[in-house]
Amino acid sequence: MESYKDIALSLARQAGEVMRSNFKGGMTKDWKKDGTPLTIFDTGINNLVLETISNAIPGHSILGEEGSRLQDSDYVWVLDPIDGTIPFSHGMPLFVFSLALTYKGNSILGVIYDPILDRLLYAEKGKGAFLNESPMHVSNRDTVQQTLIEVQSWQNYEHNLNPLKDKLIQKGAQVTTICTVIYAAMLVASGEYGGVLFSGTKPWDAAAVKIIVEEAGGKVTDLRGHEQRYDQQINGLVVSNGMLHDQFLQLIDSVM
Repeated sequence: MESYKDIALSLARQAGEVMRSNFKGGMTKDWKKDGTPLTIFDTGINNLVLETISNAIPGHSILGEEGSRLQDSDYVWVLDPIDGTIPFSHGMPLFVFSLALTYKGNSILGVIYDPILDRLLYAEKGKGAFLNESPMHVSNRDTVQQTLIEVQSWQNYEHNLNPLKDKLIQKGAQVTTICTVIYAAMLVASGEYGGVLFSGTKPWDAAAVKIIVEEAGGKVTDLRGHEQRYDQQINGLVVSNGMLHDQFLQLIDSVM
């Protein structure tokens, strides 16, 4: 019988092939009520995961951005079929597949796959984080100066973190908004970015990030520095290499 990790890794590879082989400019897309784009590949990958996990592990729930199969279970798979549909559907190669397994709201397995650069990240609780089979670690930066930091806060979010951009820039940080939280968090886990500050509420933007970043030596909390469940709505996300976490929380407190 396949392990949960093997199932997740296989799904990541399959999803990545769908994204890679269909990525192009001028992509056909619809627009959801929240103002974000939706492609047939988002729903196709979502359905692939629903069918595969339902058949392989029928007792588990699945919570997906584009469709779910929920039941009474402590185990919930949390899925973002394409995080970064805005860049994906507009010809920019910044998007990933994300899948996590949670137990009673705690992430115990996570997979993130970047199909363009073939970067496959995964982590299991207590076993470390890996990038294409090699151990992965966050950076050791202790200052935001000359550090890449992603800030995402859209108009329809309850908390507005956009004022943080100027504050971080004034401190010498390199601030980005690449329209994909998980891609940026992947770069925190691999030591390229120092942090991600996000005010969204959807668990699929966070479940895999939580375990992969922390198993790589970083820290992930809500906007107030608290732990939270990842099988239900979240209170934003603060992702860091650990050393910068308190600085981020202080900055967030100054604008909330």
